[in-house]
Amino acid sequence: MGVPGFAFCYRFRVRWSEVDPQKVVFNARYLDYGDVGLTEYWRAVDFRGEGGAGPMDFHVAHADVTYRKPIVADELIDIWCRIERFGTTSMTILMELHGAGTGGEDLRARVTEVQVNVDLETHSPKPIPDGVRERFAAFDAQAMPVLRGESL
Repeated sequence: MGVPGFAFCYRFRVRWSEVDPQKVVFNARYLDYGDVGLTEYWRAVDFRGEGGAGPMDFHVAHADVTYRKPIVADELIDIWCRIERFGTTSMTILMELHGAGTGGEDLRARVTEVQVNVDLETHSPKPIPDGVRERFAAFDAQAMPVLRGESL
C-alpha cells in the first residue's frame, strides 16, 4: 500500500464543514490538508527534535494546488509527503492526496509548497543545515513507508 517515491503517509477523514454547496471539498481546504500532511511528515522526520537541528522556523514562499478529482465529506484520504528539492535556504515539499488505501491509483490532488528557513529574530532567510538535509534524505529513502493517522 505505498505510492512510489514516498516514504510518509498521513490518513485523515474529511469533515462535513470542509465541503462546499456542491458537496465537494472547498478548494481552499487543500492547503489546509497540505499543512496537516506537512506537520505530520515533519513530526515523523523529527528534524528539530532529539539529535536534530533544534528550533527552526519556516515561511511559505510559494504554494500550488493541482486538482484532479473531487474529494467528498466523510471520505478517508491519504496524503503522501516527500521533499522534492532542497535549495540553500528552502525546501520544496510535494504532497499527493489519494483515496485511502489505493496505493497511488486514485490521485485527487497535488500540493507543492516551497518553505524557506528563516532566522527566528529577523525572519530573513538562512541556510538549511546539512544535518537537516541528511535527515530528510535518509527518511525519504526508507523502503518501508511510515503510515500514520486514522485507521492505519
